[in-house]
Amino acid sequence: MSSQVPVVHGFKFAARSAGLKKSGKPDLALIFSEAPAVSAGVFTTNKVVAAPVVVTAPRVRRGLCQAILINSGNANACTGETGLRDALRCGELTARALGISEDLVAVSSTGVIGQPLPMEKLERHIPLLPPALDADGAATAAQAIMTTDAFQKLSFRRVEETGDAPPYTILGLAKGAGMIHPNMATMLAFVLTDASVAPELLNRSLQQGVNSSFNRITVDRDTSTNDMVLALASGRSGGPELQSDTPGGRLFADTLLEVLYDLARMIVKDGEGATKTVRIQIRGAANPEDAHRVAVTVATSSLVKTAFFGEDANWGRIIAAVGYSGANVDSTRIDISFDDIPVARGGLGTGSELEAQATRVLQLPEFTVTIDLHMGEADDFYLTSDLTYDYVRINAAYRT
Repeated sequence: MSSQVPVVHGFKFAARSAGLKKSGKPDLALIFSEAPAVSAGVFTTNKVVAAPVVVTAPRVRRGLCQAILINSGNANACTGETGLRDALRCGELTARALGISEDLVAVSSTGVIGQPLPMEKLERHIPLLPPALDADGAATAAQAIMTTDAFQKLSFRRVEETGDAPPYTILGLAKGAGMIHPNMATMLAFVLTDASVAPELLNRSLQQGVNSSFNRITVDRDTSTNDMVLALASGRSGGPELQSDTPGGRLFADTLLEVLYDLARMIVKDGEGATKTVRIQIRGAANPEDAHRVAVTVATSSLVKTAFFGEDANWGRIIAAVGYSGANVDSTRIDISFDDIPVARGGLGTGSELEAQATRVLQLPEFTVTIDLHMGEADDFYLTSDLTYDYVRINAAYRT
């Protein structure tokens, strides 16, 4: 994968500052498909749902989308009927400026909860986006959707050998750094492809891909009101539609997962205040449910995460988390390693020399903690970050 963001045929991007952010940085983005694109979406599971999700989810689930309007700096969540009217108005303004149906417009917002959108600014700036649309504008759009993100998040793959379809590209852009936890989090992601994809394949691939990427990450165990992942396929690469349960369909699903996993990993790496990105790898669980329980319990333990920050190979905190996870475990069978350095075997420490080597592993920006339960054959994983002083500082001052 080269560093230059590729053109995805059929899509254009625009971004600008509408004054929603105090910093004056870009805070309004538009993604436009030259024709209605096959669409699929995954949305927040939070019971408190923001107005843009209420508007967008039923539109995307109809299977076609042509434009996505995203604002940062204001979530338009917990804003009542006014917020719903404002979300609909943003879609109306976008549709009018592009000359398309409102039903083909998705709206998405991220930022502070509980504040009305500054509609006078959006009324003025949304119509200025279409003239700025550019096929090379993905990086600018990725910047405009950021909130507390330290860097923009883009990933792409070019598929040259497809077997039963012309070459195509998959491009993803995302935002997220805090309020990150499985079953969606404070994150937005938009994935675009010029492949010709059957609706059923796009929907299934997105659902499965999200479950193995964005639903396997945590920063702070909080989830948000606005989260969505949208996938659009323009079909501009030509050829027959890629279908499920075919070699070409499986390759598409695998490649989409690669892009989603890249974006998910970037979100953890950019976790608010984070200095470490850690993969919690579970092996040998009695069943998939137990593997999941142990992975999420260790990944979300504040004591484990602060030990990562302190570069302390404190495997005792990890085995304690395993023990209270609710999984069927036997402490005399548990092995724990930091990368390839064993710190516990059969529930007992391996000695100070190996622990010192493990401490050097914890000084790396990325590493893997492997926990083998020796209870069966089920595996699972989570990506997590450390918990730092800066996380408290960032979130204590978020609204100020």
